[in-house]
Amino acid sequence: MTATSPVPELQVAPVLAPSQGVWHEVRAIKVVWKRDLIRFRNERARIFSSLMQPLLFLFVLGKGLAAVVPTTGGTDYSTFLFPGVLITGVMFTAVFSAISIVWDREFGFLREMLVAPVRRSSIVIGKCLGSATIATFQGIMILTLAGLAHIPYHPMLLAGGVVLTFLVAFTVTAFGLVLAVRVQSVQTVMPVMQLLLTPLMFLSGSLFPIGGNIPVWLAIVTKLNPLSYGVDATRTLFFSFLPPGATGGALVGGITWFGWLVPVWLSVAIVLVTGLVLLTVACFLFSKTE
Repeated sequence: MTATSPVPELQVAPVLAPSQGVWHEVRAIKVVWKRDLIRFRNERARIFSSLMQPLLFLFVLGKGLAAVVPTTGGTDYSTFLFPGVLITGVMFTAVFSAISIVWDREFGFLREMLVAPVRRSSIVIGKCLGSATIATFQGIMILTLAGLAHIPYHPMLLAGGVVLTFLVAFTVTAFGLVLAVRVQSVQTVMPVMQLLLTPLMFLSGSLFPIGGNIPVWLAIVTKLNPLSYGVDATRTLFFSFLPPGATGGALVGGITWFGWLVPVWLSVAIVLVTGLVLLTVACFLFSKTE
């Protein structure tokens, strides 16, 4: 090539950018959801350990207290306790699945997701649905033990139990994401979660009847806990399928507002709305993450 030869023009290779439509975001949600399921499937020790706490509550605490708590309305304490054990087990699994995002941040995987051409809210929604699905799987495993608590294996009861466990898991996962987005280290997130989850569990009515003879301040705080409405809806569902003679008596008093019994549909709505609000907050906080 001589000095007077024309310089050839450079050809720019075309770049195909992915479309930014709704289906693109749905695909991103599906990918994050599927990743969580694959991780859970490969962690057999996690599956086993996540079942130990509900089993201890049901067979150690339940059977122990059943010996001292009198049978009421043809129902023993273990039957009363089972819905609370179900929701409690789902709660812990859901929130600890949600805070795995802190591990992703420390190991650098979160940064790779943040540079992906998707909305950050899609990542949060996928994470929320994935953790809620994992917790629901555990709830299904706990439901297989219903017969040991004298609860019948009715198809409608089991189907309703799965729906309610997913709803509670979704709300608790959204709560965990709100906290996990702001926490920067694994060493910090674990004690913080334990500090918050323990009061939520004990103030949900999972271990004692809310309508019982408890102090006024405790009744008020319990009714302010959204998880209480998930426990109450689940317990009401389960007891509606018990034999006619097993009414539950004072053990199943339900949640009341100034003497008005809160219906099941309203309890479900409270849990759902709380979950959607928390998920919105988590999406907003995640959009500010660097």
